[in-house]
Amino acid sequence: MENINWKDLSFGYIKTDYNVRAYYKNGKWSEPEVSNSEYFNIHIAATALHYGQEAFEGMKAYRGKDNKIRLFRWKENAKRMINSARGIIMAEVPEELFGEMVFRAVKMNEKYVPPYGSGAALYIRPLLFGSGPEVGVKPSAEYTFMVFVTPVGPYFKGGVKPVNMMICRDVDRAAPMGTGVFKVGGNYAASLRAIVKARDANYANVIFLDAKEKEYIDECGPANFFAIKGNTYVTPKSDSILPSITNKCLIELAESLGMKVERRKVHVDELPEFDEAGACGTAAVISPIGKIYDPDTDKLVEYCKNGKPGKVQMKLYEMLTGIQKGDLPDTFNWITILD
Repeated sequence: MENINWKDLSFGYIKTDYNVRAYYKNGKWSEPEVSNSEYFNIHIAATALHYGQEAFEGMKAYRGKDNKIRLFRWKENAKRMINSARGIIMAEVPEELFGEMVFRAVKMNEKYVPPYGSGAALYIRPLLFGSGPEVGVKPSAEYTFMVFVTPVGPYFKGGVKPVNMMICRDVDRAAPMGTGVFKVGGNYAASLRAIVKARDANYANVIFLDAKEKEYIDECGPANFFAIKGNTYVTPKSDSILPSITNKCLIELAESLGMKVERRKVHVDELPEFDEAGACGTAAVISPIGKIYDPDTDKLVEYCKNGKPGKVQMKLYEMLTGIQKGDLPDTFNWITILD
């Protein structure tokens, strides 16, 4: 741990000292237990391995200028995991148990919370999966919930930079009325084919269109899409988009600035009408979009013609990250300070 160069961390995995685990069996959750192992013993017929019963969350803890550790809107992650569990018929992790295990995992690995000013954070990964054996297609009777943490560097080294995206029509991330609104591994597996294809063509990620009509913007790789049009914050509304906590925050911040918010179907033909566009999520907070290329029509839409992110989204980015790190007042009550 002493050898960590905080300012040179990648957004990847580094072993920490402890993780926390709980087990659901006979209709109830066990008391949390602490482990120093990075591995599980898992039954060969576990439903997570065969039928995709798995859900996860992504969160961050930040160290402020006052050296206090801040968790950001953890209850929203707990609620979303409950919704994901319901979506694929898993045992729900109670909000209290979720919080207890997250707090314990962070506190026990406190030395891995990067220092203020390093640009790094402690990434928190809660994971829920079916661990009981089933051969027939049915929900498991047993589940495992665990929380591990790892220090991560900023998504953008050297400051926030615009990225280029490619529209995807030949791969669907999630079907209408499917699992798109749940944070489950299968959605990410379904997106990999398109993401790898885009990156092979030198694009940062893909913009998925709706699976039914192929006309409306859905997810933006593993993130939510948003755009700025004048004084309006626009983001897609769809039954197959994951409800992003970051997007929810940006909406509230935009409204606090007096902006109008439109959460609606966004047609792909609207892209040239926007002043700014971006993707938002836990990892990068905001990824400004510089260009969007449509390989089917050979059309290119450009936003950041000067090579810099748009002013409105950078304002929102600075407000959100300022609150997360304790540099700005938490007027929204989003922060929990660990004792």
